[in-house]
Amino acid sequence: MSATRFLSADEAASLVNDGATVAVSGNGAGMISAEAILAALERRFLATGHPRDLTLVHSLGLGDRESRGTNRLAHEGMLRRVIAGHFTWSPRIQQLVRDEKIEAYCLPGGVIQHLLREIGAGRPGLFTHSGLGTFVDPRHDGGRCNARSRDTLVELLTIDGREVLHYKPFRVDVAIVRGTFADARGNVSPEGEAIDMDVHSMALAAHNSGGIVLAQVRQVVEPGALHARHVRIPGIMVDAVVVDAGQEQFYGLGYDDTVSGARRALLRQGDVALPDRLERRIVARRAAMELREGASLNFGFGMPGGIFGVIAEQGLGPTLWMSVEQGTHNGAMLDDRLFGAARNADAIVPSVEQFDYYSGGGIDIAFLGMGEADAAGNVNVSHLGGTLIGPGGFIEIAQNAKKVVFCGAFDAQGSRIAFADGRLSIVAPGKVRKFVERVDRITFSGEYARRNGQEVLYVTERAVFRLTAAGLALIEIAPGLDLDRDVLAHMDFRPDTSDVGRMPQDVFR
Repeated sequence: MSATRFLSADEAASLVNDGATVAVSGNGAGMISAEAILAALERRFLATGHPRDLTLVHSLGLGDRESRGTNRLAHEGMLRRVIAGHFTWSPRIQQLVRDEKIEAYCLPGGVIQHLLREIGAGRPGLFTHSGLGTFVDPRHDGGRCNARSRDTLVELLTIDGREVLHYKPFRVDVAIVRGTFADARGNVSPEGEAIDMDVHSMALAAHNSGGIVLAQVRQVVEPGALHARHVRIPGIMVDAVVVDAGQEQFYGLGYDDTVSGARRALLRQGDVALPDRLERRIVARRAAMELREGASLNFGFGMPGGIFGVIAEQGLGPTLWMSVEQGTHNGAMLDDRLFGAARNADAIVPSVEQFDYYSGGGIDIAFLGMGEADAAGNVNVSHLGGTLIGPGGFIEIAQNAKKVVFCGAFDAQGSRIAFADGRLSIVAPGKVRKFVERVDRITFSGEYARRNGQEVLYVTERAVFRLTAAGLALIEIAPGLDLDRDVLAHMDFRPDTSDVGRMPQDVFR
């Protein structure tokens, strides 16, 4: 018989002890985030100073870039350590990391989800190739993100002649998860949510570590009211359920059945718009030329999201198979703060299973963002301008896709372009160069890609590059630009320019 208790958010927060390792699920702007419980934890700490010295674990970023999500735990004294895959949505935690107030370890998002599953299964950690050659490789930083972080969470091993990384297990004391409904026996269903994320593996890790599982839901229903196939966390694993009748699917947005998959909307071509900014539109259109009918495609957060508008504009959706790391397949993909969800999705699977598919090489072509790139073809999206961003699912995706198309602006901070009479012009160059001699951190290894025979392109609004055995080669520039004045003069290195063509005119419509 389930011993699940039904508590208020404040009562649930009182169960979290000082020094606990707390794993929280969620993504972006409130997707499957247990906001009421997180808010109660913050209230308790501000009122009493407890719980303190917590270790926070999460695979993907969650918050509103201000005060919600993991920002609620970002108080000096409340956190001692963070182990996470993405930090963009939590500037308060980013500041604690910069100020050396907490230890910070950044691991690939899929690695964290798989590691939680291994912890829950009682196995000796995660053994995987994911992260080799990147900043999480012990030969680089081992995932450590500031001077205060000295522990070894990952080690390099050789198994049957093959290099692998061993991510060490740890005890999970508390898992904070969310669903839409719970029944009176504690069974939890996320059936109304945009995504399932990693709620089961997170609950498994806490329960089998001897910890507790706190689940937030919108409503409690009678036993037997939930379809058995919709239950993601069985009640035997749930210690407490908190009801938040005002729970939203996203921050500020109510529940939409076409996002959860319960209904299908009548969508029209104009429902997904092209990017507003000229450079983003150019990059999206040029990158979209690499789409291939029937291929398994992945799209990353940021600049690649603009490709969804091109797909809608050209009516390509029915010919493609698209997915994102949160577990969503096909449909009208949402962008920006709602990235990870879709309307009219064909399938919504747990993201831990999605990462299994990615890690095993299931992606034919991945379209990913690009913070900075260097002469060796390395890409950095995880540590930019002294700020810890984190890779999210980038490493598993980029490292294992058969072809990678990086999408990004040529430079940053103040860059302005114009297009007229069939010619692109540079009104003002950016103050920050993105093609540097050596990236600050390696989130994608050009050398690893070459060894594994990956095809790699780097698409910007000014130029397109290809990874070769010798490094980056410039293969296209925009019409109207001067190669030396508008491209090479704004790079810290000179790529191979032996075979440079023009970007197709259609890209600039």
